[in-house]
Amino acid sequence: MLYRINQVNWPEYSYCPEASVEVSNDHEYLHLCYNVRGEQLRAVTTEDQGPVWEDSCVEFFCQVPGEKHYMNFECNCIGAMVASRRLGRAEDVCPLSAEEMQQIERHCSFPHEQIEERDGVFSWSVELRIPLSLIFRNSAPVFPQELKVNFYKCGDKTKKPHFVSWNPIKLTKPDFHCPQFFGKIVLK
Repeated sequence: MLYRINQVNWPEYSYCPEASVEVSNDHEYLHLCYNVRGEQLRAVTTEDQGPVWEDSCVEFFCQVPGEKHYMNFECNCIGAMVASRRLGRAEDVCPLSAEEMQQIERHCSFPHEQIEERDGVFSWSVELRIPLSLIFRNSAPVFPQELKVNFYKCGDKTKKPHFVSWNPIKLTKPDFHCPQFFGKIVLK
């Protein structure tokens, strides 16, 4: 299923690059294929669990229905990634271990090399294969068919900061850590 990431939630951050994500799954992995076309390109963070959201970044937040915790998977255009299980932005944050991070397959259209910000129009893609066992930790081996999610495109420290989502967020300032605004997707 293809989802367009085009909700501008905060008028002061009106820049909206073209972004979409195609979602599929098999019995072991959730597959996310992001395609982005926009102005500026930045990838200063090269290490996992660093501030990738400051770069040209795509994000996937998800929550298993009935659970209090949610997960965030944030990846810049060169494959550096942040992932954790949490109750809120700063509440009960449990970053995934290095071993768990290695289980997430990443394929990017740019090599894993630092990119100082560049002006111009750039198209890029990020493909992620996330083991379902990381998401449905308490449900394996039978995974639920439904997942609460939101998809994002951001670039906090780019020349045109932006905070775009798939499902609308009704808050006064940018914040993606808000499961109350997650939408639902059905896994096959």
